[in-house]
Amino acid sequence: MTSGTTQVAREQAARRAIRGGVVGNYVDQFDIFLPVIALVPAAAALFGPEHAGANTGLVFVATLLGRPLGSIIFGPMADRLGRTRVTKIALLGIFATTLGIALVPDFHTLGFWTLWLIALLRFLGGVFLGGEYSAAIPLALEWTPQRRRGLVSGLVMSMSPCANASIAALTALLYAVLGADGYARWGWRALFCLGALLALALFFYYQRHVRDAPVQRSESARRAEARPLAQLFSGRSRYAFMGVFILMSGLWIMTNMAVVVLTRALSTQAQLPAQRVTLVMFAATLLSAPAMLLAGHASTFVGRRRFFIAFGLASAVLAPLLYALVPVVPSLAAVVAAACALQWATVAGYGPVGAHLVEQFPSRVRSSGYGIGYSVSIVLPALFPYYLPWLQRATGPVAAVALLLALAGLLVCTGGWLARANGQVNGTRQAT
Repeated sequence: MTSGTTQVAREQAARRAIRGGVVGNYVDQFDIFLPVIALVPAAAALFGPEHAGANTGLVFVATLLGRPLGSIIFGPMADRLGRTRVTKIALLGIFATTLGIALVPDFHTLGFWTLWLIALLRFLGGVFLGGEYSAAIPLALEWTPQRRRGLVSGLVMSMSPCANASIAALTALLYAVLGADGYARWGWRALFCLGALLALALFFYYQRHVRDAPVQRSESARRAEARPLAQLFSGRSRYAFMGVFILMSGLWIMTNMAVVVLTRALSTQAQLPAQRVTLVMFAATLLSAPAMLLAGHASTFVGRRRFFIAFGLASAVLAPLLYALVPVVPSLAAVVAAACALQWATVAGYGPVGAHLVEQFPSRVRSSGYGIGYSVSIVLPALFPYYLPWLQRATGPVAAVALLLALAGLLVCTGGWLARANGQVNGTRQAT
């Protein structure tokens, strides 16, 4: 095979892996957000009329608990056995658990067991979801040239708001067409079947088109005897993990405050009707996708480390002000604009995350570092329903959120300051 033919084959393999990483994160996020959005209109029929909202939240929490465990299990497997193989295993698991939820009988048949069966399936699904992004995203970015890595990272991360918006639109459409009773009987099940089929289709795509990047295949002998978890928490990788954990903790706090808490504040403080709250958050979420793409691409020129230092400082100042502004602006258009600006000042920071996390760890621990750093850091921020009310009683409802947003920005800045400069993950120089 000539060098020109080899280069063409390599570029084709890279495009396929990148495409898989982008679509894979869409599928991943689609399945993550399904219970948050699609189950809400059917919650009373599924879980009983009492505490339906709280039970829907419990299902989502089960997913969050499964994701860190999945990264701990599958991240080291991907470092040792190969990222493509583990991605395929995880996709089959996502397919099986998501389809299983679509087939669960409702409350009238199983009673309270419906809740626990769905929660169990979501926990197992969370395990496989944690495995999927621990393998597929590092794989895509290992195939990506350094000059395009920020752009690809932004594209991958922008799939989260795109998936969220897709589910919201499909849920609204099915509810409008089927009505409340029809949606509660089987409309939501169609969405879970769709999520399962997306995972299965992506499995066949990886089976046929995607292979591990040369940088990982070249370490196959060393990986066979490696202990990725032990290596991750020793030597220089330990300090890289510390920086990643701090940075991601800040970003998760931003997400909870700027999405979950803001949605509630639009109803309770701004006193917007439910339809307008949905409109505001739909627009803000959808417009955060191009912000992530731009942020990821910009990080290639300024450097990931400097980007997060600057973004964290700017967010610590702007995000509290924007949050305080959203409930008091005089018109719906102004509320939408302020909510969108808040998204740009917070969750847009996810754009370079894929590239940044991959560059922080050498190939032998890359999936472990990526998956565990990304997932375990979600736990403390996700407990905000327990500490935010206490803080709000002490400081006021708006000031408490503003303080947490300022803290989140400082955490992002600190995590960026602790990070290494950009490294090459698919060339001669490794982040070691």
